[in-house]
Amino acid sequence: MNEIVAFCGIACNECGAFIATQKDDNEKRAEVAMIWSKQYNSDIKPEDINCDGCQSCGERIFNYCTACEIRKCGKEKGVANCAHCDDYACAKLEGFFNMVPDSKKRLDEIRASI
Repeated sequence: MNEIVAFCGIACNECGAFIATQKDDNEKRAEVAMIWSKQYNSDIKPEDINCDGCQSCGERIFNYCTACEIRKCGKEKGVANCAHCDDYACAKLEGFFNMVPDSKKRLDEIRASI
């Protein structure tokens, strides 16, 4: 599978929610829900684990992604991901990069290749 990069730089094809959805794997959904519930101190249920990636125009988007400011901005600007944005890297991304440094590395690599 080709790498699918979210606006923020997360590799969708490496994300448990994306993998569980694409494989329609309920055991994987339950596993991801349990891990994320602990990791984010939230009550995430297996039925919440459905996502076709944030680039998707469909309804199967993980709940948080529907409210994500980075996703909203990228969709409004019509960019493939934030590496393609004239404002890269903005304050929204810098805060996110502190939590997910691999995303910054991925987007920096994409930006360097443009």
